[in-house]
Amino acid sequence: MAEIRQLFARNRAWAEERTAKDPEFFQRLSRLQVPKYLWIGCSDSRVPANEIVGMAPGELFVHRNIANVVVHTDFNCLSVLQYAVEVLKVEHVVVCGHYGCGGVQAAMGHSECGLVDNWLRHIKDVYARHQQELESLDKESRSARLCELNVMAQIQNLAMTKIVQHAWDRGQSLSLHGWIYDIRDGLIRDLGMRMDDRGQVPEIYHVYGGVPEEG
Repeated sequence: MAEIRQLFARNRAWAEERTAKDPEFFQRLSRLQVPKYLWIGCSDSRVPANEIVGMAPGELFVHRNIANVVVHTDFNCLSVLQYAVEVLKVEHVVVCGHYGCGGVQAAMGHSECGLVDNWLRHIKDVYARHQQELESLDKESRSARLCELNVMAQIQNLAMTKIVQHAWDRGQSLSLHGWIYDIRDGLIRDLGMRMDDRGQVPEIYHVYGGVPEEG
């Protein structure tokens, strides 16, 4: 219990420090939330979203899960995405993975991990699609590359959602970005995976506002 009480003490110290620097900070924050970014990242405790991009509370809308996965059956993630895009009107959605991701490493193995195996299956699918490339690499490089490929796959999954495609159809400014964070040096790297319209989405995944196409 002493450890738990220490968290409350740290919270009070943090709130006092914030208020000392900016007496209106919490009042202002309680009235409005206008982030321009949705961050979809890993639950790993070593990757604190706001801190690594130097943003204050209220500037970054965040969703985190094991290995930063976006899948069409995850209503939690999709609900966050819908709220961010349709209500908050974010302009950028960032999927940020990280090297040394435990979820990715587990997906590369064959041991049973429990319920999480169902979640890691999505990363195994990414591995299977890129098996030839991945198995030409040594173990460390293979893990790093799968972390990158996993981020790229999630950007594609985002672009396939009707939430994102409807935003583009409305003319809403919305860009998808794939980044990766290196725990060893604290730096984010842009993977060059950016999507601003449905042009890079295979046609079979196109959605048109629920109106059936002719023919």
